[in-house]
Amino acid sequence: MREYFLIGLSAIILFGTLAQWISWRLKLPSILLLLIFGFIAGPVLKLVNPDFLFGQLLFPLISFSVAVILFEGGLSLRISELRQVGQVVRNLITVGVLVTWVFATLASHFILKLDLQLALLFGAILTVTGPTVIIPLLREVRPSGQLNSILKWEGIMNDPIGAVLAVLVFESILAGGFAEVTTVMFGGLLKTVILGSLLGIFGAYLLVWLLRSRLLPDYLVNPSSLMMVFFVFTASNLTQAESGLLAVTIMGIALANQKKVSLQHIMEFKETLRVLLISVLFIILAARLKFTDLQWLGTNSFIFLSVLIFLVRPAAVLISTSRSAVSWKERLFLSWMAPRGVVAAAVTSLFALELSNRGITRADQLVPLIFLVIIGTISIYGLTAAPLAKWLGIANVNPQGCLIIGAHTFGRAIARVLKQQGFAVILVDTNYNNLMMARMEGLTTHYGSVLSETILEDLDLNGIGRLLAITANNEVNSLATLYFSKVFGSNEVYQLAITEDKQKSAQTVTKELRGQFLFSPTFTSDYLLQHLGAEPVIKTTPFTKEFTYEQFLNQFGKDHFIPLFLIGSNKNLMIFTERDQPLPKPGDILIYLVTKFDTSNALYKSEDKKVDHESTN
Repeated sequence: MREYFLIGLSAIILFGTLAQWISWRLKLPSILLLLIFGFIAGPVLKLVNPDFLFGQLLFPLISFSVAVILFEGGLSLRISELRQVGQVVRNLITVGVLVTWVFATLASHFILKLDLQLALLFGAILTVTGPTVIIPLLREVRPSGQLNSILKWEGIMNDPIGAVLAVLVFESILAGGFAEVTTVMFGGLLKTVILGSLLGIFGAYLLVWLLRSRLLPDYLVNPSSLMMVFFVFTASNLTQAESGLLAVTIMGIALANQKKVSLQHIMEFKETLRVLLISVLFIILAARLKFTDLQWLGTNSFIFLSVLIFLVRPAAVLISTSRSAVSWKERLFLSWMAPRGVVAAAVTSLFALELSNRGITRADQLVPLIFLVIIGTISIYGLTAAPLAKWLGIANVNPQGCLIIGAHTFGRAIARVLKQQGFAVILVDTNYNNLMMARMEGLTTHYGSVLSETILEDLDLNGIGRLLAITANNEVNSLATLYFSKVFGSNEVYQLAITEDKQKSAQTVTKELRGQFLFSPTFTSDYLLQHLGAEPVIKTTPFTKEFTYEQFLNQFGKDHFIPLFLIGSNKNLMIFTERDQPLPKPGDILIYLVTKFDTSNALYKSEDKKVDHESTN
């Protein structure tokens, strides 16, 4: 018996982690693979039986996990984003939820032939759209303009709102008469909104006070924040069932928008915890399915799914965005983005069990139906969102541009050649003279510190996919790469190399705080100051089958230049680093820095005698 528990728990972690890794490698929606792996671990291989493993603790554990996920989502919301999209977000989480509820209820009743009470409950559950699915999709699609903010706010706020609506409908079903239903609905709504919001704000204030007063040691910050989430969630749920989801979301938003203390460690911890919890939850929920559950799925189920995708969601978006500045392309994309996630699965599983125990017929059908909706919406939206955004021209799915920290002569030279090759470039500096020179050359600039709290709000990163930190300050470069690794990913942040001094090792920057070293191990800030004080010479050379990189090296010598970038035939920008030195092929364009001048070498002839195979920046 003990061995079975060990096997079951190990299988949950194993399948969850494996599904996440495969989804990363194949660029597929992770939840889709988690559901498949959960079904394999449960009814297929019978390695995981969640009801037996966790017993009465199953649904409390699921509830706490969902609370942490929504709290982490609230930490990513900035009130400043609502200045432009507040009206649309407000409409989507109010009018849009109401429209979705009504239409989904009608479809459930007339297509799935559910009893009106069950149809009302199922329609309420379907109002949630799931940040656990939407946020990873947004990171992949990178929608431009206001779309990212709209979808992020809607996805995070719809979960607690939809869950509370479902709870109120559920309690109304149990209440019975019209008077009781009215009391339950309005009383529950007031309790949820007022007490949930107050508890969320109180929890955020208390945590900020503890941090600001330095009453918590560093090693207790993350456990204390998790404790506060559970406290707020439980306290709110004691006043109104499932209102804790709204309370912890409000708590996350309040913490994210305060300026008194830094929450970087908390956000990093919660992000890691969120990935783990999502993996475990979907494996557990999918493992609870049985082969007999699939018998309820038929033609009507797939017709219902089609109605949700092609009629219900577009209607909710069109009504919510009427009289707004949202373009038709943005409305079309919003209409094609409503995947369901973990909250829908968790709430449905809980309600189906309670209703079945109370003798409500066909309540057990809700679980396979919601999993069909989850799998169907994730598959369709997840696989088509990026191509649709690219076709509409509202997103840069694979941004190749560079955010360059340091607008000195070398930074401007890099920016000029990259811009000439069609890549988006932004120069950031605190030196007015450097930025003035850059603006005179037609380059996009931003004055300010790259480490400021508002840098992400101030910059338009449309088309930007990587960071080049090339200031003379190694510490600033390292901190910039550390900060922007959360935006671009650790593989897309680069900095100048740092000279290692074994006698002064305490003064060097640790490997954990570094980005990838640019260009070559010797290309340090000292090298930049000593050798590139004057205007640096950066050139480009295209390669063909007739003029290869080997011929280029033989003709000009590899000691006369430092390769900087390589533009592939697919227009992808590759960066040379101390470890990654891509080999140019026919169709590629090499961007390099001239380091030695030799008037007898054709590479350095005057501009009026250019070599046919190269162009001078």
